[in-house]
Amino acid sequence: MNTLALNLIEKFDSISEYWSPKIVAELNGQYVKIAKIKGEFVWHNHQNEDELFYVLKGEMHLHFKENTINLKKGEMYTVPKGIEHKPEAPEECWIMMFEPKETLNTGSTQSEMTREKLDWA
Repeated sequence: MNTLALNLIEKFDSISEYWSPKIVAELNGQYVKIAKIKGEFVWHNHQNEDELFYVLKGEMHLHFKENTINLKKGEMYTVPKGIEHKPEAPEECWIMMFEPKETLNTGSTQSEMTREKLDWA
């Protein structure tokens, strides 16, 4: 058993690339991931998994075909499986995500932003 608390600020400080999630914990078949984001991501969906976004710093927009949900520091939103969405952050934003281990960051969409293998922070 790990007896040290995880310091998320230190983990975020070690991240230098946007849209490149890092794993910080694992529980019940899920990864807890963190990422720094800025700019627009790609339209995508996750056919079999819900995706939870929690904003720790900054602001992000979750675009859907019919509307946009704006998340500020301290807010979270769960995108239901199968729903197409596109995250965006006008300025640097720190997010935490909870997803099943096998979830790719771009779902079934392949792009230059797809990260097949994630590193631990």
